Amino acid sequence: MNRSKSIGLLSIPVLVAALGYFVDIYDLLLFSMVRNASLTSLNLTGEKALSVGQDVINVQMIGLLLGGIFWGVLGDKKGRLSVLFGSILLYSAANIANGFVHTVEQYEICRFIAGIGLAGELGAGITLVSELISKELRGIATSLVAGIGLTGAIVAYFISQSFDWRVCYFIGGGLGLALLALRISVFESGLYAQVKSQNVRRGDFFLFFTNGKRALKYILAILIGLPTWYVIGMLITFSDKFGNEFGITEKISPGKAVMYAYVAIAIADVLIGLVSHALKSRKKALYIFYAITIVGIYLYFRQYNGNAANMYMICALMGFGTGFWALFVTMAAEHFGTNLRATAATTVPNMVRGSLPIIFMLFNFLQHSLHFSYINAGAITGAVVMTISTIAVLMTEETFGKDLDFIEH
Repeated sequence: MNRSKSIGLLSIPVLVAALGYFVDIYDLLLFSMVRNASLTSLNLTGEKALSVGQDVINVQMIGLLLGGIFWGVLGDKKGRLSVLFGSILLYSAANIANGFVHTVEQYEICRFIAGIGLAGELGAGITLVSELISKELRGIATSLVAGIGLTGAIVAYFISQSFDWRVCYFIGGGLGLALLALRISVFESGLYAQVKSQNVRRGDFFLFFTNGKRALKYILAILIGLPTWYVIGMLITFSDKFGNEFGITEKISPGKAVMYAYVAIAIADVLIGLVSHALKSRKKALYIFYAITIVGIYLYFRQYNGNAANMYMICALMGFGTGFWALFVTMAAEHFGTNLRATAATTVPNMVRGSLPIIFMLFNFLQHSLHFSYINAGAITGAVVMTISTIAVLMTEETFGKDLDFIEH
């Protein structure tokens, strides 16, 4: 096969993928921003609100996990563009419906459906961009997609501070529908078009597990991303609860904590692409950002009798450290052939998101069965996550500059 002609860093597919991820992140993190206000309006307070908040975010993540498999398979069977169009229609409709909920059950159903829809955006966009950009600039391009896209969290914060929580969901749905007009100008990957004409298995999820080497690559690709949702889904989303446990007397806003974290993540996701390019290595760049994440987690659990300003700054530091999302998704795409690439790039990040309920299971087990305090359980959970992920990077093959013109058999 001859590789298709490469496109520029600021071409229409790159910009549309970035804007798509912008809306994806806005909708993905909106619950973290409006959790307290929305649950209070549903007459939930205190420990009940905390418990329901965990349930809602877990349901959303389960939707992401299942949606990742569905959209990934579809992206390899029917094309990358089919996912970009289909996923946004689903999560836009779910978010608009979310503005009308009046019970916890309705809330969970809407977040589950939204999770399924949100699962397709990033993987399809990263796959498309990876296959259209030259291998030398691939990491920078995907980092630009993530860096621009992650600013959706910042916009979500300011929208959540200016409008009622229901209106925030309506805005998210409207932004998604507005993107469909832009997507008309995006063209399909040349590599995918060539593979589609061949008699090969495309989008077969079980193909990941038909030999040991490929299965190990897939599992390691998932484990590399675990620190991101431990930090975002637990430490930052529930920063108000942790703040109380640390003895911080000032009110902590989880929405503001998420906003600070995502300002840093957006910067880091662009920077890590440049670092990886300069070092000619994905793995070396990951080691640097893992180290920053570990420092941030350590400082987070040293906040006894601290203050809100320090909490926000530490959340920003942890966010900066976990700003390797685009790089790790790019690595997932680079590991696998064109007939499985969209499946890998879409399922891997959503398996990570879907692992959040498992992380919470460990966290809750440490508290309720082993009787660790809320703080110590969180710290031990972090130590387990970082150890697993570091071992996974050590065992993963380097993919910088890898030619993507190959298929899996």
